[in-house]
Amino acid sequence: MDHDSPLLVIVDAANVVGSVPDGWWRDRRGAAERLRDRLAAHGLPGHPGPEEIVLVVEGAARGVEPVPGVRVESAPGSGDDHIVALVAATADRPRLVVTADRELRHRVTELGAEVTGPRSVRD
Repeated sequence: MDHDSPLLVIVDAANVVGSVPDGWWRDRRGAAERLRDRLAAHGLPGHPGPEEIVLVVEGAARGVEPVPGVRVESAPGSGDDHIVALVAATADRPRLVVTADRELRHRVTELGAEVTGPRSVRD
């Protein structure tokens, strides 16, 4: 593993946005954009960096544009499957997946990724 590469932080947008009942379901795209902007402004709180942040969106949030500091990937199908594919394709570097989804956490840890919950990027 290339430990000189920045930490790849893959954020499950639907899961993180859905972790707080703040009306996100009325505007899924807007909620994903607010999460993207918070990630761009604050990165992964408590992590000294460097980091590369990828926000994976699906469904009604597809098409959210990237901003400096946050790459946005629209999953063509399942967001979880896209996240697993990203983790598998980057086995040569440290990866952290932000999600509370138990099945997804299991799938990515089997591939060697670390996991953390939505609070790590919401607070």
